[in-house]
Amino acid sequence: MLRVVGGIHRSRQLKEVPGEGTRPTTDKNKEAVFNILGQYFSGGMMLDLFAGSGALGIEAISRGISHVDFIDNAPLAKKTIEQNLEALKLNDNAKVIRNDVFEVLPTLKKKYDLIIADPPYALNRYQDLLDAIVYGQLVVDNGIIVFEADAKASMPERSGRIIKYREKVFGNTKFAFYRMEESE
Repeated sequence: MLRVVGGIHRSRQLKEVPGEGTRPTTDKNKEAVFNILGQYFSGGMMLDLFAGSGALGIEAISRGISHVDFIDNAPLAKKTIEQNLEALKLNDNAKVIRNDVFEVLPTLKKKYDLIIADPPYALNRYQDLLDAIVYGQLVVDNGIIVFEADAKASMPERSGRIIKYREKVFGNTKFAFYRMEESE
């Protein structure tokens, strides 16, 4: 069972994407990531890449993020995100885009406070993803990028001025956290 673990929508159930094509982030891992990020947000924009059910973006809205752009290429994922947003009456806080993440990133003209990417582990294109985010200048100066990966995956150290500042493994899942390098 998928649910929101914190914030104003805490304990609300979410639909999972039908089939075997997605791997939802566990409640324990969601809680751990948001403990690292900070429990609550006061506004801001988030980009949820490879969004699946939308659980990570919805968690962020529940904790105070103002708006989330969800991107996933699967028709069932898009439908599931829309159903979850509708059930929690969050349509005004979100935009759902069905397209390939690597095709959409160069077209985005926004800057985000938080970007979370949970791609299929087999994709293993974390450096390409980080480079695309940096090239598109998609993160604000004090913004954070989080990648979810298999625990054995090797995560990129940097792209431009964006550096990895933390890596945490929970069971068979690894999270890598990135932010803008401090200027000297």
